[in-house]
Amino acid sequence: MRMMNSDQVRLKLTLARLVSMAAVVWITFASLAAAHEVFPTIGDMEVVDGRLTFSLEGNFESIVAGIDLEGLQDTETAPGADRYDVLRAMEPAAFAGAVRAFWPTMTDTMAVLVDGAPAALTLDDIIVPEVGNIDLVRQSTLMFSAALPEDAQSMQIDWPAEFGVLVLRQMGVEEGWDGYLTGGLSEEVDLNVGAQMTALQAFARFIPVGVEHIVPLGLDHILFVLGLFFLSTRVRPLVWQVTAFTAAHTVTLALATLGYVNIPEDNMWIVEAIIAASIVYIAVENIFTDGLNPWRPAIIFGFGLLHGLGFASVLGAYGLPDGAVLPALLGFNIGVELGQLLCIAVAFVIVVAALRLTQSGGTSRRYGLMYIGVAVILLPLLLVPISALGVRAVEAYVPLVFMAAALAGLSAACCVVGGKDSYRAVVAMPASVSIALIGAYWVVERVFL
Repeated sequence: MRMMNSDQVRLKLTLARLVSMAAVVWITFASLAAAHEVFPTIGDMEVVDGRLTFSLEGNFESIVAGIDLEGLQDTETAPGADRYDVLRAMEPAAFAGAVRAFWPTMTDTMAVLVDGAPAALTLDDIIVPEVGNIDLVRQSTLMFSAALPEDAQSMQIDWPAEFGVLVLRQMGVEEGWDGYLTGGLSEEVDLNVGAQMTALQAFARFIPVGVEHIVPLGLDHILFVLGLFFLSTRVRPLVWQVTAFTAAHTVTLALATLGYVNIPEDNMWIVEAIIAASIVYIAVENIFTDGLNPWRPAIIFGFGLLHGLGFASVLGAYGLPDGAVLPALLGFNIGVELGQLLCIAVAFVIVVAALRLTQSGGTSRRYGLMYIGVAVILLPLLLVPISALGVRAVEAYVPLVFMAAALAGLSAACCVVGGKDSYRAVVAMPASVSIALIGAYWVVERVFL
């Protein structure tokens, strides 16, 4: 085997450090770009005294401001954000007036069909909470209705994609319909009987909801799971940690969803701040230890309980179908686990493949260049097929692609240095430092900003 002189060794170490530092900056700024999630509008529909009534609860400032919510995760960076801020600061009566003025425009875009014919919609009321903390989303209630012919059999709602997701539930019938609308015309709903979502349908429908909450929306949960991954290259410590985390968040997700644990919405920022702090703790511990301490699974279990409350707040915002709560809860939880396993699998493939390549005795420079190609060319190309889903989808996946590219860059540095012993210094340490910095930013953001 060819021996390297001291100058060559120093050159390789310098290159590794530069790549590592660049990756830290890359992964940090890519993740800091993400902010608050956009939640769906939750609605009830019911036939009352010959009228089809709707009661929708949601963030109507974004709709009145003309922000396109399709696939959007952060209203602060969208066109119309300045108008949104003005509306959010309005007193209830003033904003209610703005909604009433906007109502004709809204009905030009949205439609309700009764037996296939458009129905005239009447705005009945708009209930707006007090201003409060203008950095938090304000959930107002919009009520409108349409007159029904005596023999009306069915209805459909044409919900614009730019208004975001609508979860609509049929009330007042024995087996009510539940709809999850991302834009376009809904299926026909029987006004007299209804067709409740079956247990199997609820289970299948909420699996992708759980996956989506992790990939691409759950950057904080992704970083927490990656923090578990970077502790060690051994599988057993990872299994212990993931098991503790999964068991914990499953418990609180179930308890909160079923109503046994309730965190007021005004206090959810505390939970979110502690979730960010848990990311910092896991990452910092990775820096100071390279093995599984006896207390780490117990601490992860405690943090997992809080992450479960975060999952429950999202699931509550989507709404659960009547009569199929447990199947929907199970489907959502499985979706969350699939999302987490996907993140671990991607990290595992990138890092472990690099370690095995360097231990196979091949040319480290060749493998390093190969990983640089993956980071700079192949991974960004993934955004091309994603772009078919729209601009919002690209914006959602860009941080994840950059994170994967940064990890490939760290792995390139590991290939240059060579050997399993370089993993901790060249991959795990820079990645954990960047995760800790991001988590610390989120703590400050969620507490003070």
